[in-house]
Amino acid sequence: MIDLFRKHPALTATGLVLAGVIVGGVAVTAIGVGRDDEGGASRAPSAGATSAPLEEASPTPSATRAPAAPATASDVCQAPSVSVASADELTSALTDAAPGDVIQLEPGTYVGNFVASESGTADQPIALCGSADAVLDGDDVEKGYVMHLDGAEYWHLEGFTITNGQKGLMADGTVGSTITGLTVNHIGDEAVHLRDGSTDNVVSSNTISDTGNRKEKFGEGIYIGSSKNNWGEITGGDPDTSDRNVIEGNTISDTTAENIDIKEGTTGGVVRGNSFDGASLTEGDSWVDVKGNGWTIEGNTGTASSMDGFQTHELLEGWGTDNVFSGNTAAVDGPGFGFSLTPELGNRVMCDNTVSGAGEGDWNVECAR
Repeated sequence: MIDLFRKHPALTATGLVLAGVIVGGVAVTAIGVGRDDEGGASRAPSAGATSAPLEEASPTPSATRAPAAPATASDVCQAPSVSVASADELTSALTDAAPGDVIQLEPGTYVGNFVASESGTADQPIALCGSADAVLDGDDVEKGYVMHLDGAEYWHLEGFTITNGQKGLMADGTVGSTITGLTVNHIGDEAVHLRDGSTDNVVSSNTISDTGNRKEKFGEGIYIGSSKNNWGEITGGDPDTSDRNVIEGNTISDTTAENIDIKEGTTGGVVRGNSFDGASLTEGDSWVDVKGNGWTIEGNTGTASSMDGFQTHELLEGWGTDNVFSGNTAAVDGPGFGFSLTPELGNRVMCDNTVSGAGEGDWNVECAR
């Protein structure tokens, strides 16, 4: 399946058995001093341990379809090549990792900021696997990336816990990686961030909560791309093209900012079958805010919002358009819309979405059939 995924990156995940998790009838997979997202940007050091309505919705163009996911979790993690039981051993294993390696985390607490910079391949990803009782602990919500994929491609992260850092999991320039079944909680800013051209990745079946403990305005659950204000630092001034990422089957709650924030510069991803709870939103006004282009937002369920359920925004000319929302259930119980799309032209909310408890109504545009 890995060969199929890499040779045909335009395939969707629909219908593939990706981790034995069923969401909405579809089998889905599981795939550190930081920057202030609206202020200055800084890279973590490589530290070791210590619209008018449409008659019909056109299909998503194949060029922007998100990829299918690689092999199932059990296939990847079933044959460890090395087991680690301390922070020092984990640091060494990450440094020495080579394509096809499977690093098994024994139960316990691993204190430090951990960096992976070696890459696997499409046929031989590098895996880091463990149970929820294997805890990567950054030791300080004020600083550090607890786990950093720093230019590391084709990784499979599965099962363990990430906690107690400024950022939880930061992925810079990763390609074809899978982040699945993690527990990410008690984080200073955002929990999971795909950044700096991270493309064709799957973030699936993770449980994310308790973010924004350093700064509430940066407490997103999952963050894709970079703010245009930070492109100069992160990408040399070019758009952060973190494209075709699949965000699927995650449970996200107790975030102070958006459950999922999708930045301008990103294209062609999928947000599918996730569960959102906005009861703790203090610096966000929706579960999902899409500022990129050509995203598919489908089959998600949300409860409780400080304003709207789902939003689009144009923060930069040409961005925040061609996004499609279908089959979502939005129990807003807030003063806004279920779907608030700006600009109105170019984005589509399908009539098969279900909204309740939205003070201003279901959507601010006519739905499309």
